[in-house]
Amino acid sequence: MSYKKRIFVADDDPGILDALTLILEEFDYEVETTNDGAKVHDIQPDRFDLLLLDIWMSGWNGRDICMALKSQPATKNLPIILISANKDTEKIAREAGADDFIGKPFELDELVAKIEKYM
Repeated sequence: MSYKKRIFVADDDPGILDALTLILEEFDYEVETTNDGAKVHDIQPDRFDLLLLDIWMSGWNGRDICMALKSQPATKNLPIILISANKDTEKIAREAGADDFIGKPFELDELVAKIEKYM
């Protein structure tokens, strides 16, 4: 029995969540999603191998979630990729302590390559 890598995706755009779920499941990842940043606070990060977080979400935004998780010993090594259409995505991701970033709209190959880099 093989272990499926688990990815948690948080984005306030249901279309992005649906697309990412379909793409990632096609690459044999197990995917859990939310469109509410506040719900990310309730997840158990040790259940996931990687987080994909939209920078700008309602509730609790991806930048703040990333900063909080990276400041905790139990979650500081959990790979986090921030995603956004913001032109300053790279700067925001670096300041938040994210492992990587990807701009919207993203290319499928680029997205998968960045995810596989941390798996």
